[in-house]
Amino acid sequence: MCRSLLFGLICFTGVLAFAPPSAQLQTPIRRVAPSSVSMKFRTCDLTGKRRNAKAMTVTFSHTRNHKVQKVNLQNRKLWWEEGNRYVKMRVSTKALKTIAKYGIDKAAKKYQIDLARFSM
Repeated sequence: MCRSLLFGLICFTGVLAFAPPSAQLQTPIRRVAPSSVSMKFRTCDLTGKRRNAKAMTVTFSHTRNHKVQKVNLQNRKLWWEEGNRYVKMRVSTKALKTIAKYGIDKAAKKYQIDLARFSM
């Protein structure tokens, strides 16, 4: 039971805000291992193209500033004849032109990519 206003505040929040540090609740901090969290890097699944971080913008006064040139990535569902199914890939527009010219089998063979690991 909470009898006073201060004790009621402590009971309501669940934290001993006005108590000394030794009396405060010690809750263990759960940390996530860095290996379990992974972000997919923005690369082309077929060609392996990634961003160009060494590009420069040149102003009228010839001041040079760094800029990042990103890859034009598209999420595409492509028909794979040999596997008789669709494969979902994140490919650059250059890779799409390569696929249009040679077909997905020859393009994957050219860049040494196993299409079986891309599932729908």
